[in-house]
Amino acid sequence: MSYQSGMMVSMDVDLEFEPYRRELIAYSYRMLGSAFEAEDAVQEAFLRAWKARDSFKGEASVRSWLYRIVTNVCLDMLKHSQRRARPTDLGPASDAADANISVLPESSWLTPIPDGVVQSADPAERVALRESIQLAFVAALQHLPPKQRAVLILREVLQWQAVEVAELLGITPAAVNSALQRARVTMSKAKNRTADPADAMDMRQKQFLAQYVRAFESYDLDYLTSLLHEDVVLSMPPISLWLCGPNQVRLWLGGHGRGCRGSRLIPAESANGVPALAQYRPAETANESPIAPRNDPAGQGRWRPWALHVLEIEDGLIYGMNLFMDTPELFEKCDLPPYLD
Repeated sequence: MSYQSGMMVSMDVDLEFEPYRRELIAYSYRMLGSAFEAEDAVQEAFLRAWKARDSFKGEASVRSWLYRIVTNVCLDMLKHSQRRARPTDLGPASDAADANISVLPESSWLTPIPDGVVQSADPAERVALRESIQLAFVAALQHLPPKQRAVLILREVLQWQAVEVAELLGITPAAVNSALQRARVTMSKAKNRTADPADAMDMRQKQFLAQYVRAFESYDLDYLTSLLHEDVVLSMPPISLWLCGPNQVRLWLGGHGRGCRGSRLIPAESANGVPALAQYRPAETANESPIAPRNDPAGQGRWRPWALHVLEIEDGLIYGMNLFMDTPELFEKCDLPPYLD
């Protein structure tokens, strides 16, 4: 790999590194549980790779070299961060009638990632990718120590050989196999329910999403709860509580969550391999909310971004209503408008 000064350096870096950006972001997302941190990690890895370009001897491929660098970046980041989780990992289900609203910082949560940020052009690779970035799987990964996490992702998701992983991590193949066995035990204890993938959407499923939109926008709670599994879970990061069962969802939406009445939903890019919808809430009620108070005079008379609904669906019913709230940066990443008129 040859580099020259000035503009040619930038051009060569683009040619050498950019083809791997999406897969490296996907890898980093599984490691870190945050789309924004994953992109930061890859950017930092590219910077380190550019600075170390003279030390690259060509014994390994550019791809392997970049994976080694981005793995080290992720391991460094994980030294100084807490485990990201879903609300269901933090305690038992709440009762919607007397639920206390506790808001935790963004760094506490597993955050969604738009499929387009990590999506490959290869249809077969897209299917495998969507299964391995689903929220339940990524949440389960966060229970592993960082090096075990890297081993499991590299061996079982990316199908690397033990010798390749050992070389990347600077350990022996025996240590890789030992770490993989321990990681498998931990993962087997985690709940890892697989949702119907977004790219499997047929006309019936699209009609189902349209029914969800109609029910939510009209605030027909009878209709809405008829679309839910009996064990549906509603979670709303950054709120720490979560609710289980259609009746609890109904009680919440009719009580604490009644400010969502009058919202509008529009299709969003799929996220974590499953369908997603963008909720815009009337600016007047959004500004009054204790969850995300903000003085936003420019938004008056409009609907402003409120939540990204990431929907886990199985057998034609929703079992996971993941409402990621107050995420304007996520709306921007999904190329969604800042307001609806």
